[in-house]
Amino acid sequence: MLVILGLLTGGILGGQALIRAAELRAVSTEMQRYSSAVYTFRDKYFALPGDMTNATVFWGAQDAGDGIGTDCVNVTSTSALTCNGNGDGWIGIMSDGSTYYEWFRAWQHLANAGLVEGNYSGVGNITSPIHGQHSAGFNSPRPKISNASYSLRHLGIFTSGSPNFYEGDYGNSMLFGSNVGNLHGPIIRPEEAWNIDTKMDDGRPALGRVRTYKATSVAGYAPGCTNADTLAADYSLTSADVLCSLIFLQL
Repeated sequence: MLVILGLLTGGILGGQALIRAAELRAVSTEMQRYSSAVYTFRDKYFALPGDMTNATVFWGAQDAGDGIGTDCVNVTSTSALTCNGNGDGWIGIMSDGSTYYEWFRAWQHLANAGLVEGNYSGVGNITSPIHGQHSAGFNSPRPKISNASYSLRHLGIFTSGSPNFYEGDYGNSMLFGSNVGNLHGPIIRPEEAWNIDTKMDDGRPALGRVRTYKATSVAGYAPGCTNADTLAADYSLTSADVLCSLIFLQL
């Protein structure tokens, strides 16, 4: 009886390990697919998704008007109707500083163009009037890893004195993290983050195109995922806790 139970337990654990491995492989596949979709969109429409100034010419205006302003960007889309971006080359903030709506319209624009699957609201699952929140399946794609979400957004340039980000030019990036509370929240273990980083980039959390947040990130994005706040940082591979989220730089 004990032998049978042992075999069953071993089979279950082995199956769970295989499922998790498939989920981690999917992160690389998903990121590459979405990155390719952004490039294809830019080549086709001469603009970045979300930032596109003439999106309503192709798909109609959510506000039945000019497709700009708070009367458009705060209204959930249930069809291809959308809003225009401000054309500054950043997937980011509305020109009047009221909301980061381009983050959310970006996924809708990509879906409207047939470059990603799904239908997206184009607005944040709002927990604050400015930032909102990503919610997989509602305003962004649903990853294979549950409770996770992807975000397209402009981050810009950070110096060594940044409280959260390792120094460098992040440009328009793709973020992957917890779908609960804050998109940047931890979703994978350090060893899992290292595995993805090593396969896609250089395996270094503060260098290259695949990164995470500083070890002591004050916003609580991914504290403890790495062992230092310098560019020499390594992933905290001795920890089995869920501490990490990822940033894919310069789409």
